[in-house]
Amino acid sequence: MDPQEIINAHYLPGTDLHELFMRHADLVTEKSLEIAQNVAHLHPDTAFIQEAAMLHDIGIFMTHAPAIHCRGSHPYVCHGFLGRQLLDDMGFYRHGLVSERHTGAGITLNNITSNHLPLPHRDMVPVTLEEQIICVADKFYSKSPDKKGNEGNERTVEKIIASLSKIDPGHGQRFAQWANLFHLRHPHE
Repeated sequence: MDPQEIINAHYLPGTDLHELFMRHADLVTEKSLEIAQNVAHLHPDTAFIQEAAMLHDIGIFMTHAPAIHCRGSHPYVCHGFLGRQLLDDMGFYRHGLVSERHTGAGITLNNITSNHLPLPHRDMVPVTLEEQIICVADKFYSKSPDKKGNEGNERTVEKIIASLSKIDPGHGQRFAQWANLFHLRHPHE
């Protein structure tokens, strides 16, 4: 499997969207591999992490998010499950689960139903070590030009927890648990 081939099939090289996608994917991949090293004793599948981290946001082109050059028709919150559908159709089921489960600190069925989110009714929370690593790494970098954390500026664990907690306290708690598991800086240390 060649992640770059898949990316280039859906993101035209040389466009603003391709450049934004690649910059974010590269940062998340690098951070994912760094986190994997922190927990080498748990034997994370680093080859898979490298591929799946590059592809975690493959579905953003299908969403409507003009600030990040996405001109699709779906709400941005749908990019994870849309990416899963795309990757599943190509036979990359494990990669598809990473795409679906990386949004926020995962989206629970309760989050979906209580907030009337336009998502399939199922839990979309990272389960495997590799899914958790990529989900955590993704939170360190924003794609939005108006948010701190883009262009390679890494957000702090404290700011990520605070931001996720505003969405839902469970998201902040889940991220904090993973930050501890992965030996990342934590506000209570």
